[in-house]
Amino acid sequence: MNMTLNSTIAAKPQPAGHTQATPGLAGAALTPDHILQTGLAFWASKTLLSATELGLFTELARGPLDGETLRLRLGLHERGAHDFLDALVALRFLERHDGKYSNTPQSDLFLDRNKPGYVGGILEMCNTRLFGDWNHLTKALRSGRPQNEIEDGKETFAALYSSPEKLESFLKGMTGISLGSAKALAQKIPWANYRTVADVGAAEGAVPVHLALAHPHLKTIGYDLPVVQPVFEKYTAAHGVADRVTFQSGDFFQDPLPYADVIIMGHILHDWNLEQKCLLIQKAYEALPKGGAFVVFETLIDDNRREHAMGLMMSLNMLIETPGGFDYTGADCRQWLRDAGFHETRVEHLAGQDWMVIGIK
Repeated sequence: MNMTLNSTIAAKPQPAGHTQATPGLAGAALTPDHILQTGLAFWASKTLLSATELGLFTELARGPLDGETLRLRLGLHERGAHDFLDALVALRFLERHDGKYSNTPQSDLFLDRNKPGYVGGILEMCNTRLFGDWNHLTKALRSGRPQNEIEDGKETFAALYSSPEKLESFLKGMTGISLGSAKALAQKIPWANYRTVADVGAAEGAVPVHLALAHPHLKTIGYDLPVVQPVFEKYTAAHGVADRVTFQSGDFFQDPLPYADVIIMGHILHDWNLEQKCLLIQKAYEALPKGGAFVVFETLIDDNRREHAMGLMMSLNMLIETPGGFDYTGADCRQWLRDAGFHETRVEHLAGQDWMVIGIK
């Protein structure tokens, strides 16, 4: 059964403390709260990003600490340290009891660098790259051009992969943004019907690794540029599945895609312009057997383009970060899949902000 993106997103609960005036309600007072909260939202964002950069949550994963000990461990100046830690308490990333700070259960699970659920890679990338790049959004809107290294003439991934540090930061970021969806994919596809899976643009390998962990019968392939292979193999070895997950190198614009029962592209299509998107979809169609499945997952925009702000802002991020990339609706993607020859398509919620579009050949 097809699921519409609009209905589910429109029904999402409002954040705690959010008050929305009802149009036409007699006596309803208008306030600037929403305007100010949004305009100043970067304060909370940078507080969390700096805490991640400092390794604060990893430090506290070892056990609670008083403020002075934590300040010294992190190398913080006396001025601001107290407010910084208590701001993280108020933002619900830390707890404080009897003068000692500790992680919240969520922070401990997802922001400790030593835990397999760590999603801080995307926050690290936001801190080192995107936070500064987004300062030039107005310029991007006026010029239509990216506002990062690509502005100097570099190709998108040549810039991202130009040093081991940038490569690792980007790949960890992709794991951070995809980890929840990788785990959900393992539960939401009838994998008993398939034997082989190829994740195209695999980065560290979160998707093939978690599919292999959940379904030992699957042969999973991570497909990416050759420079990614050592990082991929380190990640798969750390999860104990190196014997069941293989890496295949290639350029998905220049080389054939792996033949597999299922081909996955997660957070890939939005990097490219429409012609390039359609080329990748067509190549996926050609690499699949009859009855094979193509799974695309992204932070989709709702079909009416009114509700899913994250999808729309992700598209603005593509404006800032790529020469031609943009995000899209489920209806857009279904049409592209039908144009390529897929006879059955549907949209389903995957996890968090991500939705998947499935096409059956």
